[in-house]
Amino acid sequence: MRASDIAAAVTARQTSAREMAEQALTRIAAARDLNAVVMTDPERTRADADAVDARVAAGEQLPLAGVPVVIKDNIWVGGWRITQGSRLFAGFTAPEDAIAVARLRKAGAVIVGIGATSEFACKGVTTSLLYGPTRHPLNPDLTPGGSSGGPAVAVAAGLVPLAIGTDAGGSSRRPPAHVGVVGFKPSYGAIPYGAGFSEAGWGISVIAPIAADVGDARLAFEAMAGADPRDPHSFDAPLADQLSPLRIAFSPRLGLDVAVDDDISMGLERTVERLSAAGLSIARRDPVWPTGLAEDAVMPLQHAGLAALFGDAFRSDATQFDPDIAKQIERGLGLSGADVARALEASTQIARAFAAFFMEVDVLLAPTVPCVAWPFAQLGPSEIGGKPASPRGHAVFTPFVNHAGVPAISIPCGKNAKGLPFGLQLIAARGRDRLLLNVAEMAERVLTHP
Repeated sequence: MRASDIAAAVTARQTSAREMAEQALTRIAAARDLNAVVMTDPERTRADADAVDARVAAGEQLPLAGVPVVIKDNIWVGGWRITQGSRLFAGFTAPEDAIAVARLRKAGAVIVGIGATSEFACKGVTTSLLYGPTRHPLNPDLTPGGSSGGPAVAVAAGLVPLAIGTDAGGSSRRPPAHVGVVGFKPSYGAIPYGAGFSEAGWGISVIAPIAADVGDARLAFEAMAGADPRDPHSFDAPLADQLSPLRIAFSPRLGLDVAVDDDISMGLERTVERLSAAGLSIARRDPVWPTGLAEDAVMPLQHAGLAALFGDAFRSDATQFDPDIAKQIERGLGLSGADVARALEASTQIARAFAAFFMEVDVLLAPTVPCVAWPFAQLGPSEIGGKPASPRGHAVFTPFVNHAGVPAISIPCGKNAKGLPFGLQLIAARGRDRLLLNVAEMAERVLTHP
């Protein structure tokens, strides 16, 4: 059932939050081999569901009444063990809810589990020394990507209708694209961030709904969005603009010199043709980036952040860290202040380039991923588009969005010859989250109803 259907049924007393929670817990227990949900607390979940049922019986109107939700293992859920996928935090219990989690609870959602993440949400596959690999629901030998692989798989496998991830470089867009669900990265600040852990990436990470369709992602966004004085960067996103004509652009490679698998290139072309045939006016246009700008230019920010937070622990005992995260910390420890300043300047240039682009375009269509899922033991596929791929070659289309602070959403748009999904990414100017959701729903209707 969709989240909206569950909320309607619980509100109408046709079922109960307790029954929905029990069903979700049963599905999670039956799907342990996927390793999507790494922590459950059935008694706490049942108590929370009973409290929702009492609120419904008292006449409260709850937009997420009884909806089972999985929360990523780097977002604080008060009273739950939250580890960031790290041995350093294996015994940590969150002292309070993050603002977004508290708002979900207020809307009637019931937390049924904690979704797997890569260590510190800083890796493009979902695996950790603490919990091991999360597996793709269509092929257990493959990864769903990362770092929100657990939440994405929980939705794709039908364990829950809704999950909440974080996105600091595509973590809640790429895994949904790889498993065939919707991942929405709101504008930076549209959903308040914290209370929670200190993180390696400053000023780019957001709370991100993952759902089976755009409508449910919107439902979660509306429950969590809005300014809060505890987050000085949070703001109230305006209502959707009623634009006519709507200026839509399609960029097959986001203006970057990168490889894309042929199945994805052809699938995106067919997608744009279908959207155009449905009446959307779409022009081909690439964002213009400063010469030579690529993700490598901003990665020192993550490495320096990891080093600042965990450098001392790394020096004390490097074996506590995922080897791939350890390498990032080592790189961070070797960076100079000038290196970090150059990365900050590159981040600013990305934001300015996107801002200029959205002066003349309302919504940009682009790939979410350049490839489909790959074996979970590898950081990335060995080849993309018939060319040797770097470990971050799978992630090329998402990080710039975070550095610009703009909203983006990935919706399913096709599968390759082997039946593995990929996604269409829709991007808009900062603050135009609701306009973006409207356009995404239009596109979804076209693509799901031939």
